[in-house]
Amino acid sequence: MSRKTVLAALLIVAVCGALTPARAQQSKIPDYSLVPRTEVPPASTWRIEDLYPTADAWKQDRARVQSMIDKLDSRAKDWTTTPQKFLSLYQVTDSIGLLMQRLYSYASNQSNVDLTNAMYRSMQGELQSISADYGAKLAFRNDDILKMDEKVLQGYFSAEPRLAPYRFRVGEVLRARHYVLPKDQQRILAMTGMFSGTSAQVADVLNNVDIPAEDVTLSDGAKVTLNVAGYMHYRGTANHADRSLVMRTFWADRKKFETSLAGLLDGGIKNDLFVARVQGYNSCLHARLFDDNIDTSVYHQLIATVRENLAPLHRYLQLRKRMLGLDTLLYDDIYASSVKSPERIYTYEDAHALVTGALRPLGEEYGKALATAFAQRWIDIYPNKGKQLGAYSGGVYGVHPYIKMNFNGHYDAVSTLAHELGHSMHSYLADKNQEFGNAGYATFVAEIASTCNEHLLMEYMLKHETDDLVKLKILDAYLDEVRSTIYRQSLFAEFELAMHRHVEEGQTLTPDWLTERYLELTRAYYGHDKGVMRVDDYIGNEWSIIPHFYMNFYVFQYSTGMIASLALSEKVLHGSPADVERYLGMLKAGGSDSPLKLLKNAGVDMTSPEPGRAALRRFDALVGEMETIVAKLKKEGKL
Repeated sequence: MSRKTVLAALLIVAVCGALTPARAQQSKIPDYSLVPRTEVPPASTWRIEDLYPTADAWKQDRARVQSMIDKLDSRAKDWTTTPQKFLSLYQVTDSIGLLMQRLYSYASNQSNVDLTNAMYRSMQGELQSISADYGAKLAFRNDDILKMDEKVLQGYFSAEPRLAPYRFRVGEVLRARHYVLPKDQQRILAMTGMFSGTSAQVADVLNNVDIPAEDVTLSDGAKVTLNVAGYMHYRGTANHADRSLVMRTFWADRKKFETSLAGLLDGGIKNDLFVARVQGYNSCLHARLFDDNIDTSVYHQLIATVRENLAPLHRYLQLRKRMLGLDTLLYDDIYASSVKSPERIYTYEDAHALVTGALRPLGEEYGKALATAFAQRWIDIYPNKGKQLGAYSGGVYGVHPYIKMNFNGHYDAVSTLAHELGHSMHSYLADKNQEFGNAGYATFVAEIASTCNEHLLMEYMLKHETDDLVKLKILDAYLDEVRSTIYRQSLFAEFELAMHRHVEEGQTLTPDWLTERYLELTRAYYGHDKGVMRVDDYIGNEWSIIPHFYMNFYVFQYSTGMIASLALSEKVLHGSPADVERYLGMLKAGGSDSPLKLLKNAGVDMTSPEPGRAALRRFDALVGEMETIVAKLKKEGKL
């Protein structure tokens, strides 16, 4: 999932009232928000028929993949006896994986653009069951590899050249030798996938559906409902008193359910611990990072580097306080835009041109792929009735990536388009240059191509935008994005580490412990004791709504991804053609090597603290640019 998903929810709510110039421009954006999916013009939708022309065609492949899985047991008996049989099993499992990817992409994409259609949810449920069965049936493979004589195994690669694409994957099995369970135990562990996500699913339903939403009346007399979408929209309203009312009411409401939410989070973290201990890892963190061959020191180094460099964040927050005209900056104000100038509206055609121009430094090959994405309808553009909020990109090997947007014309939507196209270009280039099994890249590098595009877009806008107020708004939005990605996600990473350690010590995650620890960290990061931002007690419950805490050390990769992409974007803009080629080489490599090695080949060593320090120096420099623009506009009487 893209981190833009949550941010894009802010863009969906329409605001009624007098037609300002910005709203007049908004009329250029087609409004299908109340239009059934079947009535949206095809030109504004993705070409889903590239996957399957009909649901019946999908059902035929579903039956086909089930038949292939059913035959795995017969293949398991002697598959390691010759290089050819060894190759044949990998080819079959790749064929199954490719079909499963296509089946899932069709069902999930169709469901996400029409949540009212139960047929697609049913399809997803069928695939979940098939996937669990497949994982259980395939449990023999790693166990059998580890039983082989390693000299014989290496001889297979010499004897059968077609095995070359599988060398890295087989090497990863050998690297994990001490943590691979016997096949019967591995089968049981695989079957736990049928229910291991239950805590996250129930928390999601509780937060988004079952907890009753409170109504509040804003200063202009408007009565609004604080469900999650309403909260996310109104927490950034221009009126300080309204922001405080929204924030404090919403979190007071959540506190009533903290015991249930803490119990669900406790269950989710204990599931992580169960998996780690069953497989023999030293800790939950070790278990999570081992798969990507990332030493735990990288995680600890991230937290330490960010903690040592809180001063740029505090400088930025103090600038925002001055711009907002506040005597005291509260956590209540964190989502408010500090630039009160009118919003510029961009048509989708504007966005297309801006993104294309911003990404031109990436070269001709990248540019042609980008043009193909626009021309061949990889993108589902506008909101429609029943369409899921947010945005994402999902690659489909042998077809093309799909991008779900909810484009509304604000700059954040332009930035989101650049972000998701980064994911798509990463998938497209990897698919084009790698076999199926090596095309999928690790999560550790997944956010690099997307955020690199955001950096390039921001630099392009600063260079070409002539209106200082618009430039200031863009810079403020960008810096807040970096704040929420590097600083906030590092805070989350530190909190997640504390939770896992608490459970590893035999303790239970109680509401009091969670709230106290979360509040302590939030105050440390945002300078509560230094008078930078006042963080009141109510925000201690914010842990209860963060879905990523159920994703087992996922969030730190947002921070490391943006740190790496800042370094790479600097190389693209100010380095040599060879630097661009090295970056594109990383994208083309997909998952054919460990993520740290791929990044090092591109020129960024994430085992060193220097990329993190450089990223935060760049953040500090951009705060300085923002201060300069503010001073200029104040001198001109425009602020």
